[in-house]
Amino acid sequence: MTTDHQDTDTTILDTDVLVVGAGPAGLMLATELRLGGAEVVVVDQRPGPTTESRASTLHARTMEILDSRGLLDELGTPPCEPRGHFGGVPLDLTLPSSHPGQWKVAQTRTEELLQRRAAVLGADLRRRHQLLSLEEKSEGAGRDEAGRGGVRRGGVGRGGVEAEAIGPYGPVRIRARYLVGCDGEDSTVRRLVRAPFPGRDAARELLRADVSGVEVADRRFQRLEHGLAIAATREGVTRVMVHEFGRPAAERDGAEPDFAEVTDVWKRVTGEDISQGTPLWVNAFGDANRQLAHYRHGRVLFAGDAAHRQMPSGGQALNLGVQDAFNLGWKLAAVVRGSAGEDLLDTYHAERHTVGRQVLANIRAQVELLLGGSEVEPARALLTELVALDGVRQHLAGMISGLGIRYDVEGPEIHSDEHPLLGRRLPDAWLEPAEGGARRRTTELLRTGRGLLLSLDGDGAPALRATAAPWSDRVAFVADRPAAGGPLPAGQALLVRPDGYVAWAGSGPAGLARALTRWFGTLAADD
Repeated sequence: MTTDHQDTDTTILDTDVLVVGAGPAGLMLATELRLGGAEVVVVDQRPGPTTESRASTLHARTMEILDSRGLLDELGTPPCEPRGHFGGVPLDLTLPSSHPGQWKVAQTRTEELLQRRAAVLGADLRRRHQLLSLEEKSEGAGRDEAGRGGVRRGGVGRGGVEAEAIGPYGPVRIRARYLVGCDGEDSTVRRLVRAPFPGRDAARELLRADVSGVEVADRRFQRLEHGLAIAATREGVTRVMVHEFGRPAAERDGAEPDFAEVTDVWKRVTGEDISQGTPLWVNAFGDANRQLAHYRHGRVLFAGDAAHRQMPSGGQALNLGVQDAFNLGWKLAAVVRGSAGEDLLDTYHAERHTVGRQVLANIRAQVELLLGGSEVEPARALLTELVALDGVRQHLAGMISGLGIRYDVEGPEIHSDEHPLLGRRLPDAWLEPAEGGARRRTTELLRTGRGLLLSLDGDGAPALRATAAPWSDRVAFVADRPAAGGPLPAGQALLVRPDGYVAWAGSGPAGLARALTRWFGTLAADD
């Protein structure tokens, strides 16, 4: 467990994983680590969840993730909009899912929800703590004291990371086996590690403000002669966003624009005066587009905006980060618990770097369509025609919602007959228990955060049960029948990872032990 003691004036903490950053990605990671049995300390500079109205959209896959951990009851029933956009071109996001469309949830609520769950599970959250330095300690090396403001390698024992932070009551030294940077687009962890972060800086930007006391007609990506204008009013507060064609991104050095800048640009673009309103929050976000070359640097890993910087077009940024954390959490917990080798962490980079690259590419395309001038009108007209084709619409909706993700779960060395569910998320579907009782959803079987071997022939599948028995401490066996007319293949079996993705599919035990070993480590009898 995490230990806390004093050494002169310094508080010393020992834990399995140190998470830097308590935004949605960091808090989701903390919940998954605790669910998987790892001790975790989370440090964050802020005094509490964000009070700024930043991200406000949860996409279908993120809602499914929250459902799979039993979190949606606390969230209630937020407004849902089936229509999204791609570069400002209207796009129906409806796809087969328990939660299709985009759900309007303020980032504050998302953080509060995840913070409560992390606390219930026993995560140690330290607010008002600023990271100063970190040092990776290699196994068997002599002790090398950490220096502030950078990373030095050295270390003791089995290896790990030692970090120094300053908290409200003085210095804190945290010793962890792994550290994960979830500290946003200006990540301190990324700077200390000097991790290569290729890409491009912002050339254009959108100004954004939440304003009370104004009456502005709702605008959904309205392209005018001089720029782009967006406006929506909810509960008496109007959010305006504006870009003036040809206006470059300002050099802000971390400072936000003032309200006068927003009103001036808004007036030049729309002809309307909103200066009489009261600004509640003002910011700017540019079209910077960068991604870490590697999500793992030894015992330091990255998730969320610390791993990738992008314009939050279509509400994808927060969702991408939460899904990074959901992929990493169970894997890192298995490694620190000793049930899996470190090579499992390499699959985190392989899977999520690929998804991140694809998302950043679609955002670059959207930025051109959104912020480009008259020269992009032919492309916009063509896209408007193409999204009327359902195959195109489904492809774009799958990218934005996260429902289209398919991981390479077998690896390049394995070649098998490809099953349509292999590497995809387990569909939310009704099951009929083989031994009677009430129907249940597949999503309910994921609540514990363990793996799942789901036999769909209803006879108990003794050969499958026997094959999986040595992994029974980490993989639950369930024999049910799929409800008629559902998306699950009757008579087959699915091995499902804790994050809900299908890692193996078949009608008999062939290949099952290999998949169990790949994703759930060595046999329990050998642990």
